[in-house]
Amino acid sequence: MSVAEGDSQLFSIDLARQCVDSFHGATGLGCSISDLSGTVLYSVGLSCASCKICETLMQHTRWKFRCNEVHLHGTMQAQWLGGKYIYFCPMGLTCFVSPILDASGSSLAMVTAGPLLMVDRDDFIRYDLQEVLHLTRSQIRKVLPFLREIPDCPPERVTHLSNLLFFSVGFVNNVSVAEKQLNDQDSSLIQGQIGEFLHQLKSSGSDVVPSYPFEKEHELMDAITNSDQTASQRLLNEILGYIFFSSGGEFSMIQSRVYELIVLLSRAAVDGGADPNVIFRLNHRYLRQISTITSIDDLCVWLTGVMNKFMDYVFRFNDVKHIDVIRRAVDYIRQNFSKKITLEEVSAHVYLSPSYFSKIFKEEMNCSFNTYLNRVRIEKSKTLLLSEKVRLVDVAGLVGFEDQSYFSKVFKRITGVTPGRFRESHGILPRSQEPKQ
Repeated sequence: MSVAEGDSQLFSIDLARQCVDSFHGATGLGCSISDLSGTVLYSVGLSCASCKICETLMQHTRWKFRCNEVHLHGTMQAQWLGGKYIYFCPMGLTCFVSPILDASGSSLAMVTAGPLLMVDRDDFIRYDLQEVLHLTRSQIRKVLPFLREIPDCPPERVTHLSNLLFFSVGFVNNVSVAEKQLNDQDSSLIQGQIGEFLHQLKSSGSDVVPSYPFEKEHELMDAITNSDQTASQRLLNEILGYIFFSSGGEFSMIQSRVYELIVLLSRAAVDGGADPNVIFRLNHRYLRQISTITSIDDLCVWLTGVMNKFMDYVFRFNDVKHIDVIRRAVDYIRQNFSKKITLEEVSAHVYLSPSYFSKIFKEEMNCSFNTYLNRVRIEKSKTLLLSEKVRLVDVAGLVGFEDQSYFSKVFKRITGVTPGRFRESHGILPRSQEPKQ
C-alpha cells in the first residue's frame, strides 16, 4: 500500500487521492490533500494550492497571507466539531475541510475543498477586497482575472458539499491504520524519560517521599505558554515520575493526579492565548476519556497527546482565529443586514463574548460594529434608491433601519447627500460632496 507520512503517522495516500478525484469529478470544485505542516501532497482542480490570488497580491503588496495556518486551524476545528468545518481563507474566499484521522481520532492530514465564492462577486470586491484588505483599484485589477475563475456557490449548497466531503473522507478514516508500532515507539521514549527521573529519586538514598514539585508545575505552565514543546515534554515526564513514585503504582491514585494535570495544562493554554471556548471543550472531552484508559503506558502517551493538542492552540492560531471570526461576522452581517441584528447576536454567532468581539472587530476593521453595519445598509440602500420601483419611504425598512429619519441622517453622513437627492441625481454626486467614512 502506498502511504504518506503526516504527524508521525501513516495513511493511504492512494485511497485519499481516489477520494479527492471523485469529489472533484462529482462537484467540479478544486480539492487538495495536505499534511499538518501545510505541504500539499496532492491537488486537483482549482484548489487553494493552485490559486494565484494570494501569490499575485504578495508580489504587489506587503501582505503576507498565512494560508497554511488558516487551513490547519480549520482542520483542528473540524476535528473537534464533528469532522467538518466551513471557513474563510485570508482573502475571504470560502473553503471547507475534513481531517484524515488515525484510530485515536487525531488528525494525520487534511482534505481541503475550495476556494469558492459564497457571496455576490461585486460584494466580495467591495467589502472583502476594498474594506477588509484595503486593496487599491490597481491591486484589485491584478487579481480580477484569477477571481473570475473562482466558482460561485450559495451557502446552502456549501453545507451539502461539506457534508459530501465529510462522508467521502470518512471512508478513508474507516480504513485500518497501522499505528500500533508507532504508538509503542512513543511510549518507549516517554517511559525512558520517566524511568530516568524515577531512578534519580530512588538513588537519593532516602526512604522519605519528596514533596510535590510545585516549582516544576510552574515551569511546565511557562513552557506551555511559550510553546516550548521540548521543555514541556521533559517537565511533564518528571512530574509523572514523581506521581508514579509517590503513589506506589496505585493506578486509581495516578488517574486522580492526571485529572489535576489536565486542568493545569488547560489553564496554561488559556493563559498562553488559546481560545478559552475551544480549550474548555477539549478539557471536558479529555476528562471523560481518562476512565477508559487502563494502563500506565497508555496513560503517559495519551497525556502527552493532550498536552500537545493544548499547545497547538497557544499563540499559533491567534491571528488566524481573528481572521475567521471577522470573516464569519461580516458574512453574517451581509446575509442579515435587513433584519434587526445586534452586536450581541453576531458575537454569539462567532462564539465570543460581546466585549471581546467588539474589541477585535474594531481592531481588524478599523471601525466599530455599528459603523460597519450602517455602511453595509447604506451601500445596499443605494441599489434600491436607483430603482424607481421602490418607494423612497420603504427603502429604510428594507435595509434594516427602523426609523426613517435616522436612516436619512446616517445616509447623509456617509454619502454627503440625502436619500432623496441621491435618487434625483441617479447616484451621481457632485465632486464637493465626497462620501464620508
